[in-house]
Amino acid sequence: QLQLVESGGGLVQPGGSLRLSCEGSGFTLDPYAIGWFRQAPGKEREGVSCIMSSIGSPYYADSVKGRFTISRDNAKNTVYLQMNSLKTEDTAVYYCAAGSPLLLFNLCVPTATWDYWGQGTQVTVSS
Repeated sequence: QLQLVESGGGLVQPGGSLRLSCEGSGFTLDPYAIGWFRQAPGKEREGVSCIMSSIGSPYYADSVKGRFTISRDNAKNTVYLQMNSLKTEDTAVYYCAAGSPLLLFNLCVPTATWDYWGQGTQVTVSS
């Protein structure tokens, strides 16, 4: 009953944009730290962006810094990942996750203490 529902993935050309959404179902995301992760075929899941609380600076992986923006809309119980200037290297299944900011110790890695995971949404960047 408690889950994260992702949407917004799809096929986009290099240089294009997509906005991923992660909506809490059955619980509020307000108290949680939120992370976006991705996993490309044959590669390990990696952290893309994390926002540990409503205050403080979000984390961005070096590979996406300046192109991606994480944000949250508490009224809609939704977290977004705005992805601009997309590259073919961004092709992956993207997952959102929620966890206690107290237990995460600002670690934006998939093996940290994340309590809930979304089902994943495919992002394909190709001409």
